[in-house]
Amino acid sequence: MGEVLLPVDALFGATTQRAVENFPVSGRTVSAELISAYLLLKKACAEVNRGLRRLEKSKAEWIVAACDRILEGLERDPGAWASHFPIDVFQTGSGTSTNMNVNEVIANVAALEAGNPVGARDPIHPNDHVNMGQSSNDTFPTAMQVAGAVAIEGLLLPQLRRLHKALVEKEKRWDAIVKIGRTHLMDATPIRLGQEFSGYAAQVAYALRRAEEARDRLAENLPIGGTAVGTGINTHPAFGARVAARLAKVTGIAFREAPNHFEAQATRDCVVEASGQLRTIAVSLSKIANDIRWLGSGPRCGLFELSLPATQPGSSIMPGKVNPVICESVMMVACQVVGHDTALALGGFGGIGSLLELNVAMPMMAENLQQSILLLSNAAAMFVDRCIAGLEVNEAIATGTVERSLMMCTSLAPVIGYDKAAEVAKGAFASGETVRAYVLRHRLIDPETLDALLDPRSMTEPGGEGSAGG
Repeated sequence: MGEVLLPVDALFGATTQRAVENFPVSGRTVSAELISAYLLLKKACAEVNRGLRRLEKSKAEWIVAACDRILEGLERDPGAWASHFPIDVFQTGSGTSTNMNVNEVIANVAALEAGNPVGARDPIHPNDHVNMGQSSNDTFPTAMQVAGAVAIEGLLLPQLRRLHKALVEKEKRWDAIVKIGRTHLMDATPIRLGQEFSGYAAQVAYALRRAEEARDRLAENLPIGGTAVGTGINTHPAFGARVAARLAKVTGIAFREAPNHFEAQATRDCVVEASGQLRTIAVSLSKIANDIRWLGSGPRCGLFELSLPATQPGSSIMPGKVNPVICESVMMVACQVVGHDTALALGGFGGIGSLLELNVAMPMMAENLQQSILLLSNAAAMFVDRCIAGLEVNEAIATGTVERSLMMCTSLAPVIGYDKAAEVAKGAFASGETVRAYVLRHRLIDPETLDALLDPRSMTEPGGEGSAGG
């Protein structure tokens, strides 16, 4: 294809430079997390090829050493290595450009270590040795799954566990506080604040399960070993299983070779599924954040059952205003994750990304998956540290609305009937009285029985009587 001019300090080669010139799209390069996963994969492949006697021991050692050096550099200072992995996310749909970028950098790092110039292809060749028994078509989807599973395990799950713990603590601390429940944003029957927070804690418990399922789905179906179209041409029959086993040993995640390479390479269903779990987690976080901002609305003209931590001034014109900015940030993250999921799902569609024996939207899908995991992890950490941990209950306000609620009449229905209880609610509303005062004034129920029926705590437990409905 002719000569290509490279930056003087580049560790990549002509294939990478052509991709840089071909895809000046977003300015967003493939993530460091995906590159790290690729390096783990290339290292494992070299070790397995050595064990299978397909790659000379010395060449395998050069590859392993180069991978280790780059991995250490990425961990210590990702920015210092960023210029060597310059390809845009929106590149060739199979990720071939990134696969060759990694191959070239590994080969050139080895060349420099051996005292040879960049581009010498000595002691190792980017295709013949680094890419031995591999194709972009099985390495890129494997790397994106490894990167996703590692990020879920190392980033998302720990932060979701912290969020769950923080919500459970609030649930226990506030279990005795009886407040009014709301359905359709209208007054409903009493609920304990601890019960309300138990619902949030349960959402995050389910989120943890979903994250684990997403991790496991990505881990159980590695395409490595399928090479070009899933047939495994140019590789050893044991190659894929052994590479997966090495990745499992290094990461502690149960990676396994795909049981069917034709499915694993022709589709990205496992990634679409994992993203769907992340989308559901985002939806859960949006519900919790939105409820908390409602409960903290005010301070004088809203609900103000909760006091949210004051993190920053809320207005450039209204002095003293404090807004639920952490909740808003969490909800924007949720919106973005849903957007990522939509793009990712489209990338998996037949006729768009998934075409016959190969998916050709993988770099975009990998980027969206990684970004969703990172955003959810950071949002969960922020939510705990800057909102949930500092939440306080305004108990007088939270409990003060219970007696005034017209829906206290719900517990009267089994005694005086639904229609009569409805008349009580309407009458009390018209007169401005509480349900208790109205019933006593009209002598509808004796005081002792009424006290039992209108006991707020008893109305928050199973077995309480009343009419069903929203």
